[in-house]
Amino acid sequence: MPKLLVVAPNWIGDCLMAQPLLARLRDKRPALRIEVLAPPWVVPLFAHMPEADEVIAAPFAHGALALGARWRLGRALRARRYDQAIVLPNSWKSALVPLFADIALRSGYVGESRYGLLNLLYRAPRPARPMLEHYARLSEAPGAPLPASLPAPRLQVDAAAVAATALAFGFAPPPGRNIVLCPGAEYGPAKRWPAERFGALAADLAAQGAGVFLLGSANDAAVCDAVVQASGSAAQSLAGRTRLGQAIELIAAADAVVTNDSGLMHVAAALDRPQVALFGSSSPAHTPPHSPRARVVWLQPACSPCFARVCPLGHFRCMTELAPQRVRDEVAQLGVLGSGQSH
Repeated sequence: MPKLLVVAPNWIGDCLMAQPLLARLRDKRPALRIEVLAPPWVVPLFAHMPEADEVIAAPFAHGALALGARWRLGRALRARRYDQAIVLPNSWKSALVPLFADIALRSGYVGESRYGLLNLLYRAPRPARPMLEHYARLSEAPGAPLPASLPAPRLQVDAAAVAATALAFGFAPPPGRNIVLCPGAEYGPAKRWPAERFGALAADLAAQGAGVFLLGSANDAAVCDAVVQASGSAAQSLAGRTRLGQAIELIAAADAVVTNDSGLMHVAAALDRPQVALFGSSSPAHTPPHSPRARVVWLQPACSPCFARVCPLGHFRCMTELAPQRVRDEVAQLGVLGSGQSH
């Protein structure tokens, strides 16, 4: 059986944007065994992707070279006799494990001048293509065209597990309505709608009879606490209290999701939940939520997208001029504020 090792990206959203690559590889070679080497914090994501036959947790801290650990892991993986490795991150160090594992064919983008580390090299086209296409190109020969359409990222969940997790974290059972807000964005504050605006939205939604829950990592706890305060405690923060697998199940249980351009935005899209996605410094042309049930809000002032972590002009108009009422109206268009549920 042919075997492939995919070195996964470091971020939730990027991992989901890479799923169509896995689906394309599976379509082209049904007998292919696909194993994924992933950072521990995204491993649960691949458990919900049917294309991944096995997920191996990489024992490296984020950003660490960890040369010795990469050598040991590579030598341990050598016995698996992979036919090919596809390296998705652009960093030099991410290509080391396939080299140490003696994988004969090692492919990926040139990235940080990875000549020699990789021996099947791709160059990113200019202008940049959407991330979904960017990764999917690695399923074809360099320069070969992609198919006219690619599958959207989709996660599979167990209905019983979703119901149990929702109950454990206080979601109202049907016909109650539960709305998840995700105020964080790991990349930086320029991608985050202000906490006081999220708070005003949460208070409005709660006044409409919805239970409002805030999701995010431990790094999002401070901003989520600020949202709770701004909402007059109308929202409940679960930031840092859930594992990624539980967050996936809670989003699957939600009647609607409101997010910044973040990894959880892509999770909601991959679960096909009704959602409103808020864009500021980034562009929905580059990293859109791939779901027909997603509504994108992007004011797009002349300075946007700048793709900066912090507003370089200091005014942050792309987000501060977005009013809570506008977002509330978008949520209303999802049809989840009336009686009953949208599942």
